[in-house]
Amino acid sequence: MAGTSLPLGAVVEDNATRFAVRAAAPVTLCLFDGTGERQVPMVPDGDGIWRARVPGVGAGQRYGYRCASDPAKLLVDPYAIMLDRPFVHDPRLGLPGVETGALVPRAIVPSPLPLPDELSPPLFAPGGLIYELNVRGFTMLHPDIAEAQRGTIAALAHPAIIAHLRSLRVDAIELMPIVAWIDERHLPPLGLSNAWGYNPVVPMALDPRLAPGGVAELRETVAALRAAGIGVILDLVFNHNGESDVHGPTLALRGLEPSLYFAHAPDGTLINDTGTGNTLDCARPEVRQMILDALRHFTALGVDGFRFDLATVLARGPGFSPTAPIFHEIAADPLLATRVMIAEPWDIGPGGYQLGNFPHGWLEWNDRFRDDVRRFWRGDVGAGVLATRLAGSDDIFGREDTRTVNFVAAHDGFTLADTVAYAERHNQANGEENRDGHGDNHSWNNGVEGPSDDPAVRAARDTDRRALLGTLFASRGTILLTAGDEFGRTQQGNNNAYAQDNPIGWVDWAGRDQALEAHVAALAQARATAGLGDPAPYPDSCWYDLAGMPMTDAAWADADGFVLQTRGMAVRVDRRTRMVRIDKTGGTSV
Repeated sequence: MAGTSLPLGAVVEDNATRFAVRAAAPVTLCLFDGTGERQVPMVPDGDGIWRARVPGVGAGQRYGYRCASDPAKLLVDPYAIMLDRPFVHDPRLGLPGVETGALVPRAIVPSPLPLPDELSPPLFAPGGLIYELNVRGFTMLHPDIAEAQRGTIAALAHPAIIAHLRSLRVDAIELMPIVAWIDERHLPPLGLSNAWGYNPVVPMALDPRLAPGGVAELRETVAALRAAGIGVILDLVFNHNGESDVHGPTLALRGLEPSLYFAHAPDGTLINDTGTGNTLDCARPEVRQMILDALRHFTALGVDGFRFDLATVLARGPGFSPTAPIFHEIAADPLLATRVMIAEPWDIGPGGYQLGNFPHGWLEWNDRFRDDVRRFWRGDVGAGVLATRLAGSDDIFGREDTRTVNFVAAHDGFTLADTVAYAERHNQANGEENRDGHGDNHSWNNGVEGPSDDPAVRAARDTDRRALLGTLFASRGTILLTAGDEFGRTQQGNNNAYAQDNPIGWVDWAGRDQALEAHVAALAQARATAGLGDPAPYPDSCWYDLAGMPMTDAAWADADGFVLQTRGMAVRVDRRTRMVRIDKTGGTSV
């Protein structure tokens, strides 16, 4: 296949640059110097690939494409890794035949970035602690970071950030999307913007707001964190792109070959298994190749692995298959096979909930853990349900090494503190009349909805936060803690803060509950000492009731707690006293 014999994208070679892009109609390369646009016709090379070699063009050149299907639309290279500006939504982007050259970012020809022959093994291993963070919101209010650096990837390498992560014994940070995204079209009229990044346009180009230093900024930050013993996992979105439904903007894939990149129903309408307007068609080898190339690109920068948003889409063809081609392709790739792969194992399409059905070796976000832990502490279920989750969810993942990623709160939903302070969502700031976000959060408010000055209410909430965190840190398998939950971060009851690029969504470092933070650090130490997170089955485990007697099958359903003895530790869970305690045999407790 001539079209795939040379790489796609822009590649510098011998005082020239080769450009290659996949498209359904003739393509013109657009080179930008100053305010001018120079157009270079591209030639077909088979397999839908169009190419041009331009002498005298090197790294730093700004460029884009125009496709004959609508030459008024400037298009971003799907293989771009740097852009000269962020995406900004404009209604003209979605109007056919309307010129958009002044509206669309230009890709930048990158300096050569060869893939390494060998990579250091990931620092993160199953059973470790993942710390999920939003790059921008995590440091926007941090007092020790220079204002000009706040909100960037480089800020994550600041000594104050590294010291905080080490105090919690974080094994890897998980960065919410850092690839350039565009606002959903309903947000600008509301005066809002997308703060989370789950609306990317192309899969490799870093958002200039997060990485003003480009690829080098990400690589240097990853290296600094690795030197401190902390790995990096990237949260990537390969289920849809920001071009949305038929009324959305034309920015890249839609303008080049929508019938290839996006899944369509037999009647030609876009399939929407993601709730965002379109779904990438991962049954197509060309789409999978783009995904694999993106993974290799980021792997070359030293990251430990990847978390896949709505990962069920990766294995749709159109139905989900645990033996989908992409799983075999990742496993067979010498670079990717060593990386950590984490699935969010659901989407909103038919048969979209696939928890427990991803391949061996893939970790999976376990929302059953979140819900059942909350339900236990709210009083909805007995201790048997909690014990199953605490012991690795063997009803889902089997009795061997568990693949669970346990969490009690994540970016999507209530924060940990809001879980025990709000019985209902409060998303009015999102401009959708409080209709967005999950309606059933298994949360509670301890008698007062929202903030309270009542000492008894505040004490009860503190106890509940500690119980939830203790359950998380005592659980078998990988655990995930969302940034700020260790010191009581609130979003004022907003459980869908994706559009809150403001103090609602930013981590409040000045308001830290330092006593809670110290408690979490102690939990992390106890967990590491006991090896409680080990994915392997508990050795020589014994379960007792709260009176110290061996637990019987009949007692589990109505029990208010239990004692688990394993690995030289005893974990005591007692709903009556709202307490989780981890005791080292003959030693300290937390």
